[in-house]
Amino acid sequence: MTDTTSSAHEKLTLRVQSITYAAKDTYLVELTDPQGTPLPSVTPGSHIDLHLGNGITRSYSLVQSGDDPASYVVGVKLDAKSRGGSRYVHEQLRVGSLLPVSMPRNHFPLHEDAAHTVLIAGGIGITPIWCMAQRLAAIGASWELWYSVRSRADLAFVPLLEATGARVHLHVDEEAGKILDLPAIVAAAPTDTHFYCCGPTPMLNAYEAAAAARFPSEQIHLERFAAKQAASVDGGFVISLARSCRDLVVPQGASVLKVLLDNGIEVDSSCQEGICGCCEVAVLEGEVDHRDAILTEAERAANKTMMVCCSGAKCSRLVLDL
Repeated sequence: MTDTTSSAHEKLTLRVQSITYAAKDTYLVELTDPQGTPLPSVTPGSHIDLHLGNGITRSYSLVQSGDDPASYVVGVKLDAKSRGGSRYVHEQLRVGSLLPVSMPRNHFPLHEDAAHTVLIAGGIGITPIWCMAQRLAAIGASWELWYSVRSRADLAFVPLLEATGARVHLHVDEEAGKILDLPAIVAAAPTDTHFYCCGPTPMLNAYEAAAAARFPSEQIHLERFAAKQAASVDGGFVISLARSCRDLVVPQGASVLKVLLDNGIEVDSSCQEGICGCCEVAVLEGEVDHRDAILTEAERAANKTMMVCCSGAKCSRLVLDL
């Protein structure tokens, strides 16, 4: 669900305070205000966009939540197929650099009043999941965490995780000789459990299948690294910009975002896949062909917003609040 408490277009200028090793190919980047001013508050599951020096914007989950934090910490894993984001962080970003950074946004919020919470992480997906675990521990909630990686070198936050005791379960595929048994984890949970999962696509697909067989959708939460659906590039419709008083044609092969940018309409964008929410735009009229991995089914049905990087139209004309 979209967090509307802060503007997606407002930016902070933060300093890279430290870069530390967290796990194989994974760095923790700490960001602070150059004047030492406390930063805007963070809720568990939030992420920020880093506007990197190579012109690329990328979204990263925050490791810690809280009111008026002194710093933001994000985990960045070097992606072998990096399009320039994680590679820039690992190879060119330096301590002391100043970066434009978005306000925190949360499309993966934690339901703190759940009777019991099961947290599931795969690889770098531990970043938002560990953030949630820290909050649940702080408020004395009932929770458990399952963290799966391919090799022991991929484990992050190990001393901190182990200090929480038996409620944290570490699973190393290479040592166990098998992947994490998600159906068994789901089957063992009480009926009033809320589930959260962040990890690679195969894990998320297995998690959704296992959880959907037993729990209602409002108790099943996830965050994706990659799009579940291909972007809509069928075109053949018009976008009317209510505030700009302009009509633009979206041709076949182009996204709504591309048409907007090509015509000088400033819209923030990052992932280009509908997984970060950076390009969310309010819809005033028309039926959207939703292709994002953020909005709930109820939000899609309400048709009040869309991710313009990936979603299209099921009608001949969309009216956008731009």
